[in-house]
Amino acid sequence: MEGFEYRGGELFADQVSVDSIADAVGTPTYIYSAAALRASYRRVVEAFSPLGVQVHYAVKASSNLHLLRLLRGLGAGMDVVSGGELERAWIAGTPMAEIAFAGVGKTDEELRAALDGRYSLLGEDARRLAGRDAVGRGTVGLFNVESESELERLAVLAAELGTKAKVCIRVNPDVDPQTHEYITTGKEENKFGIEVHRVRGLFERFSRRRELDLVGLHVHIGSSVRQVEPYVAATRVLVSLVDELEAAGYPISLLDLGGGWAVDYRDGESLPLQAFGTALAPLLLDRVERGLKILIEPGRSIAANAGLLVTRVQHVKEGRKRRFVICDAGMQTLVRPALYQAFHFIWPTRAKDAQVPTAWTTTPHLPDLRQSNVVGPICESSDFLAKGRPLPEVERGDLLGVFSAGAYGMSMTSNYNDHPRPAEVLVDGSQVTLIGERQPLASLFECERQPRTVDLSALEKAEVSC
Repeated sequence: MEGFEYRGGELFADQVSVDSIADAVGTPTYIYSAAALRASYRRVVEAFSPLGVQVHYAVKASSNLHLLRLLRGLGAGMDVVSGGELERAWIAGTPMAEIAFAGVGKTDEELRAALDGRYSLLGEDARRLAGRDAVGRGTVGLFNVESESELERLAVLAAELGTKAKVCIRVNPDVDPQTHEYITTGKEENKFGIEVHRVRGLFERFSRRRELDLVGLHVHIGSSVRQVEPYVAATRVLVSLVDELEAAGYPISLLDLGGGWAVDYRDGESLPLQAFGTALAPLLLDRVERGLKILIEPGRSIAANAGLLVTRVQHVKEGRKRRFVICDAGMQTLVRPALYQAFHFIWPTRAKDAQVPTAWTTTPHLPDLRQSNVVGPICESSDFLAKGRPLPEVERGDLLGVFSAGAYGMSMTSNYNDHPRPAEVLVDGSQVTLIGERQPLASLFECERQPRTVDLSALEKAEVSC
């Protein structure tokens, strides 16, 4: 895996020993390789280079401000799905014009913040956190709208604020991406997007609203999609819809093709990104040459293999049928195995010569391995990082590396069982930077420390007057 390799039986992140990082900052900790992030970003750009795509990194994949700044420095815009992510992308230095705001449940407060910096969700903290005022920052570059109701609210709020919103309609193409049901987003039964047959009606109804600029279409069919065919099918739906809309007098200048391409959690598990770019180019090249802009939203394909979770073994318990390796990281630290039955390659950070892994696989063909369940400290039977996994002998105090943890790892952590969130470290060559402090335990209790009586009298009077 790029950015992480064994040298003399010891795991390194770029030029730094993972054990030395864990000894310095504790565990569990997420470690990111700057070199791997840069390389994966450039691979995405290269894979879709025939289409001249704009790359908007999906902030939800891994949202640390320092990672966003690194990617922004490479030219990435940002794809956000909440008001919090919107403010995070702006704090990281992304101009509002290079932010696309998606998400199925945008609130009025979030829409106002995206339309006008005077309504930033940061309030008076904006200057302290971003080093500049939010007032005057402008409107986001694109709203990916998920429903007619949202489009109506966006129009009303934009009119109130005296601004104009650039909009893509998210289309639900009813395409099966053949991935886990929880990360499928483009089928008819999913909550995302608008059915194809309803889209023209939205253009007819809203295209004349002065506060809206309906510029294009958006699609996102799911995540960890391993086949090219679903993307081809979804793109054909969009292209056909573009033809219909333009014939009716509604020009389309932008297509947002989403993201979701699979990455290798096991070696050789997914197609190279080039395969997706090559398959989509013939469907779109002639339109791109006539001025159509293409936007994509990669997250996992940039961040996943650039991150490692390091955890320390607390206990080893011998069961009748299986050994339990109990760690300080569990489902509160990395929920993907419990939530999606996702695979992450796991191995000790120090290994004998004969047990240094040469491939990330479910069943390494190495000597003296034992079937093990790698589990965490949470009081749930679903709290596991791996089940029935062949591992070398380990003992209390050993460190394990959980690979391919850079996407949907830290961003999905929780405080369940009152565990603080882990630390985050960025390694760039030989330089190690703590980019996210381990959450202090005391911070878990701050919001509950001072109870406050809620005054409902004003609300009751308002209800009576109605």
